[in-house]
Amino acid sequence: MGTAKEDILARIRNAHKLADSPASVEHAHDYRTESPLNRDELREMLIDRLVDYKADVKTASSDELGATIAEILREHDSKEVRYAQGLDAALFSSFDGNAVPDDVSVDPRELNSVDAVVTGSVVSSAQTGTICLQSEAGAGECGRRALSLVPDRHLCIVHMDSVVYGVPEMFAKLDPELPTTLISGPSATSDIELVRVEGVHGPRDLIVVIVD
Repeated sequence: MGTAKEDILARIRNAHKLADSPASVEHAHDYRTESPLNRDELREMLIDRLVDYKADVKTASSDELGATIAEILREHDSKEVRYAQGLDAALFSSFDGNAVPDDVSVDPRELNSVDAVVTGSVVSSAQTGTICLQSEAGAGECGRRALSLVPDRHLCIVHMDSVVYGVPEMFAKLDPELPTTLISGPSATSDIELVRVEGVHGPRDLIVVIVD
């Protein structure tokens, strides 16, 4: 036991010496910067990952997007809807419920009472099925962070032009000065007995519309 303790303490002392050393160490980062897949392959990979994460995935063209959103909201019996301020209000012209832009001055806790929220996204990684949202003081197509975290149902729009292959490419397209929310499927966690519980720290339902 004494030998192990001495070894650990020696490593700590050596680490401090390295930290105090003025010498710099060069690290080689051979990150992938270009996708090895074409557009169709990226789409299929992203859909596969999202479905594996138990997200509901739909596809639509730009012209079909509004009708697709309205159909999804009706299917989920969502009458009261909030959407990110930066989204085009025309997307909800065929929706027969009450869809209004989010008001950032409203207490975020009140978002818990809406049936669904709709946001855009900034960039997504097909390899990991991760969708990134960035908050710009509540403005933009992603809206404020609370919009995608408090309500129980989140409909997220992902444009194929924003889909990349891997995580390094994904982070390269993010603004490091803006708060970022990374979404990989609906909110879920497991206890020590591996019992899956959904909706603990975010939306229970994630619906992704991939626009191509």
